[in-house]
Amino acid sequence: MARFSHSLDRVDVTFDGERMVADAGLLLPATLTQRLGVETLADELVGVGYRPGRKLLTVVHALVAGGDCIDDTDVLRSGATADVVGHEVMAPSTIGTWLRSFTFGHVRQLDSLTERLLTQAWAAGAGPGGTPLVIDLDSTICEVHGYAKQGAAFGYTRVRGYHPLLATRADTGEIVHTRMRKGSANSARGAQRFVRETIRRVRRAGATGPITLRADSAFWSNKVIKACTAHEVRFSITVGATKAVVAAIDGIDDKAWVDIDYTDGGAAQVAETTLAGRRLIVRRTRLVGKQAQLWPDWRHHAFVTDLTGDAVTVDADHRAHAVIELAIRDLKHGAGLNHCPSGKFNANAAWLVLTALAHNVLRWVAAIGLCIPGLVVAKTLRRRYLSLPGRFTRTGGKNTLHLPTRWPWCEAFLAALSRLRALPPPT
Repeated sequence: MARFSHSLDRVDVTFDGERMVADAGLLLPATLTQRLGVETLADELVGVGYRPGRKLLTVVHALVAGGDCIDDTDVLRSGATADVVGHEVMAPSTIGTWLRSFTFGHVRQLDSLTERLLTQAWAAGAGPGGTPLVIDLDSTICEVHGYAKQGAAFGYTRVRGYHPLLATRADTGEIVHTRMRKGSANSARGAQRFVRETIRRVRRAGATGPITLRADSAFWSNKVIKACTAHEVRFSITVGATKAVVAAIDGIDDKAWVDIDYTDGGAAQVAETTLAGRRLIVRRTRLVGKQAQLWPDWRHHAFVTDLTGDAVTVDADHRAHAVIELAIRDLKHGAGLNHCPSGKFNANAAWLVLTALAHNVLRWVAAIGLCIPGLVVAKTLRRRYLSLPGRFTRTGGKNTLHLPTRWPWCEAFLAALSRLRALPPPT
């Protein structure tokens, strides 16, 4: 039996660390939000309550730290944590009252704020610039329980909740636009306007290169396609199995199908035809070997597009639309959207925008500070760079944040902090 120098039963526990800091790594996102001028912009653009900027930052920093409800903002009030986040931390009761005061117009003011912040973050080095930008469009179900949630209802999934629209940037997972909807809303409800708003939003934010919109069959409509073409945006949208689509697929010659790589135990082929004058690319798959007895027939997946290139390449690009599920997963379980905290619909709509902002702040820290390209996972960033124990001291007029020795990622942390501090102050 192993012997230890002491028994854990003999360890005394006291909560008396006035200078201790919970999640000391919040210094990174707090530095970024300070450089972006979030508090000042929120006070200017959001007309809810007195000095809404500090309330907004209290929620965002709590979500960045891993919170998913209003009560979790109380963590920022522990020890000397408020000295690290750089703003006055508001009580959970104040945050709850503030969120319940939101109207639809106030939520739109939050949308305007997040667009301004997206513009500034992209200008600071996180943006696509003139490179091609791919936007993925989808909806998700935010499940709730009980009957007190205003606007919550059963939808096509037979789950009670809300049904927001989300637009994400494919290469980084950023949420570029959101829109809260009732749980009973059809998937395509408001899609045309949402697409137009999203395209204009990213253009104003600094995306000067070609843009492609990808979506599943729920958003297949002439209105959405018209919105794309009107804004000179390429599209790649899955189609449903209507009679016209089935007839078009049946009309493809057997010699036109091209084999593509697929998983073991299966086969896949790609071909193309036209549907109402538009390019229709079809992928068909089936099982082979012993498993073929379970499903011997071909299963077809088709989408309309105006992208150029051979069918195999365009099909591979369209399949990458599934990456939006990673962004939605991180938004729910990494930024707090898994919980809608209020009984008021507009409060939850504001919560959606704030979770998207917290989600993006993590990615901007990764892109600008840590120089991590592509997709990042919130859990990884939080474990390595945010969830650090710390101690805040003031000696001789100098503030010092003491972090653990031999931290495996200390050099990357310090380099990121230097890069974020080098950003120009807000104008």
